[in-house]
Amino acid sequence: MTKKAVTMSDIAKVMNVSTVTVSKALGDRDGVSVELRERIKQKATEMGYRVHAGSHGAKDGLTYNIGIIVAKHFISDASSFYWIVYRNIVELLQNQNYYGMLEVVDNKSMTDPNAVEEVPNTVLDHKVDGLIVLGQLSEDYIDRLMEHNLPTVFLDFYGSREDVDSVLSDSFYGAYMLTSHLIENGHRRIGFLGSISSTSSIQDRYLGYYKALLENRIPLRQDWVIGDRSNESDIFPEFTLPNDMPTAFVCNCDETAYKLVNQLKAAGYSIPDDISVVGYDNHIYSTICNPRLTTIDVNSRVMSTEAVDIILHKIRDGNYRRGRTLVTGKLVRRGSVKNLNEA
Repeated sequence: MTKKAVTMSDIAKVMNVSTVTVSKALGDRDGVSVELRERIKQKATEMGYRVHAGSHGAKDGLTYNIGIIVAKHFISDASSFYWIVYRNIVELLQNQNYYGMLEVVDNKSMTDPNAVEEVPNTVLDHKVDGLIVLGQLSEDYIDRLMEHNLPTVFLDFYGSREDVDSVLSDSFYGAYMLTSHLIENGHRRIGFLGSISSTSSIQDRYLGYYKALLENRIPLRQDWVIGDRSNESDIFPEFTLPNDMPTAFVCNCDETAYKLVNQLKAAGYSIPDDISVVGYDNHIYSTICNPRLTTIDVNSRVMSTEAVDIILHKIRDGNYRRGRTLVTGKLVRRGSVKNLNEA
């Protein structure tokens, strides 16, 4: 059944005002106070009211498009976490009568200081009202994006800028929970698998892992902190593992954990009898892995909802700030961890 379009009359009934008042407010015409105009616009957005083509653009100066910018390497896999987040964002924007416009960038400047990635034409030509930057990009590229003074939200990363809101998985606490879970199960020889200079989220997961070690007076062994990806963020097909192996690994994502499990099994290790492995994200790799991975369930829907809510607020109010929004994940216990206390 087709959903009935919301009319000005519907808004007027809810707001207990006349249809003429609603029309004036939405058209930014005289005769309505600033406070009432904003309340009516807010209610119209909440109810899903769509201004007819040709009537809103010239009057309110909006395109009703949001640019979603992501680096190519983050979506090279059709099942990647960022594709899931992107689909969530597009659906949520459509519910608010906005369109999501995907812009994929190479962002070679992350690894080549001489490379200059072009800012998308949708930004240069003022075809979007705001930007959601999905996944970490270089500081130089972010600076050039921000020169265009568009409302912007960072999703799943943060940088040194104080003027940009961000929505993040609480990576620090998530990795802290994973490492603490291993310690509770008797593990004290615990490695970390992730390239900590690659993204802010991997750095935070490393710091959460380190905090759990510190609290339990477990020395950090640098030879057990192992990179998992190239400068281009491509995950290595195999990892360089130490001769003196730990009893458990905290991996910065499920894909890394999945590849590690397969590498260890190929080398003759039994998982989790010989080595326990935990991941992060509760993505597809956590369930196709054998054994299935203990991991942190990252609520991508909540993260997407927060990002869309923030960007729409920022478009309506140029002074709106939310700061950093942390979305706490949930520890999912599966069969990839051995309890050494029972051994």
